[in-house]
Amino acid sequence: MLDNVTKQLNILISQLQNKDVETLFAQVSGGKMLRPRLMLKISQSERIFELAAIVEMIHIASLLHDDVIDASMLRRQKPTVNATEGDKTAVMLGDILYSKAFSKLVSFSPDIAYKISNAVTLLSLGELEDVEMSKELNVDEDKYIEMLYKKTGSLIEAAAVSAAMYEGIEHTGIEVYAKNLGVAFQIIDDILDITADEKSLGKMPFSDFAEGKTTIAYMHLYNNSDEGTKAFLKEIYQKEISEEQKQKLLQEFKKHGSIEYSLGVAKTITERGLEALAASNIDENLKESLSEIAKNQLNRLF
Repeated sequence: MLDNVTKQLNILISQLQNKDVETLFAQVSGGKMLRPRLMLKISQSERIFELAAIVEMIHIASLLHDDVIDASMLRRQKPTVNATEGDKTAVMLGDILYSKAFSKLVSFSPDIAYKISNAVTLLSLGELEDVEMSKELNVDEDKYIEMLYKKTGSLIEAAAVSAAMYEGIEHTGIEVYAKNLGVAFQIIDDILDITADEKSLGKMPFSDFAEGKTTIAYMHLYNNSDEGTKAFLKEIYQKEISEEQKQKLLQEFKKHGSIEYSLGVAKTITERGLEALAASNIDENLKESLSEIAKNQLNRLF
């Protein structure tokens, strides 16, 4: 069924009648498609593939802007658009995708259009908060998790809720489930930035801290270590680290259980969403299907 979403994405791009955009879009498409996967678990009705394509296009647009902000050179083991074509082209491509997605989104019901467009507002606010937090080593976990909801969770939540709206399904439990799924998903990505290799990660490991992102493992380490380790973290913050520094960092994470702590946070947040899902009155098969998505994303670490 994801092939149908890809087909709708290609239709939306072809409607722009611009070969440069078609070429550039081919460079950035083809990710995990978590949001469409989630939507197709909830609905397989006539226009859901088009709606899923709109949400995925918005997600891709946000990644283009993220890569410029973070000066990222790689994504999914491929050079980013800003790396090959420059920041201006990457920003403009993101703007084109956003505007095209919104022009199609208005053909859906006002409730669906508002839910998704409001998520983009939250996403943008989350990105701004992320930039602000990157100006110094942040150790406020609650503040970080709230930013993750806006930057990542809000669009995942909107994807699930909009599919439920389209299908006429009561969506209160789905909303809580998807919000928490999105936050946990990003925390798992944060852990993988530390534990995965370049090939499986699709970018250089340890790039988050080098870009100024103090993720939960770093917060836990900082808040539970001695002054020497705190000084070490401040020393390597926003810098490319050497192999020796990398090994020292990994030893400190292991000594203080910071990776396990981060995984525990992701599991707790996931369970919160699963509890809301279990308490909802939606179809049991749908509950099982959505639960499987949440459990599978935790398993990405193993």
